[in-house]
Amino acid sequence: MIEMKVAGIALDAATRSPIVLLRDASERRALPIYISQDQARSIISAIEQQTPPRPMTHDLMINILETWDLTLERVIVHALEDNTFFAVLKMVSADGKVKHEIDARPSDAIALALRTEASIWVMEEVVADASIPVDRDADEAERQAFREFINNLSPQELIKRAGQEFSDSSDS
Repeated sequence: MIEMKVAGIALDAATRSPIVLLRDASERRALPIYISQDQARSIISAIEQQTPPRPMTHDLMINILETWDLTLERVIVHALEDNTFFAVLKMVSADGKVKHEIDARPSDAIALALRTEASIWVMEEVVADASIPVDRDADEAERQAFREFINNLSPQELIKRAGQEFSDSSDS
């Protein structure tokens, strides 16, 4: 899993639909997730730490969690099927004995995570399938360094490195 942060809300140029952008810690990959206008407003209010005069839906959900002594530990975006992302909320009771996992839309999960400062994680295969590069120059430099490493690696060095990997893993 890859921990990601909310980079912000953007609008799709063609459809004018809101998109929440998640970005990895290295700021090399961004994951765009299309959301509704209402979800965008909720996420923006959490980013800007706005407190409504009366609890909105996500604020109400946080109040319920607090009343029931539950903490949102993390959000996990775990799948992408037919252009639809799937997420779960990982919660734990105050005493740590009871853990809950609840299915959620990523937009709701992100809105809750921002309000509770819970971490947002995305499965590697989702990032691989749906993310977009942010720093193409760094990606190209990494590819070039890998090509140079491979080109300069002799068969003897490869065998030596493979032997070290084998002996390191057999020690465990």
